[in-house]
Amino acid sequence: MKVEKQIAINDQQLVGEISQLIHDSKQRVTVSVNAELTLLYWHIGQRISQHILQGERAEYGKEVIKTLSQHLTAQFGKGWGRSHLNYCVKFAETFSDLQIIHALRGKLSWTHFKALIYIDDPIKRDFYATMAA
Repeated sequence: MKVEKQIAINDQQLVGEISQLIHDSKQRVTVSVNAELTLLYWHIGQRISQHILQGERAEYGKEVIKTLSQHLTAQFGKGWGRSHLNYCVKFAETFSDLQIIHALRGKLSWTHFKALIYIDDPIKRDFYATMAA
């Protein structure tokens, strides 16, 4: 075998190995970012819930979320609409135990949690969370 062909074969192997390293690292970053965002959304929902409970009126809660959405969107851009903040609140109310969030946040995406929060039966919700993880 010529030296040039051997180098080309070794180069392909090197490219493949480095490509795999990059892919694996990107996957870990994605999981890490999703886990942090999930925790952030839980804390946001928890904080909004606490604030709204102090007002004790449904209309007050709607106004708080509307105003908060406007401020957050102005400060951070898209992604902080009323529906997203309502998801955060529902998420914190549905998964009230932070220990559960810590256990699942690296295994389930925010999209998974958004689907799970509308399952009213806790046994079914736990089953689907376990199956999705």
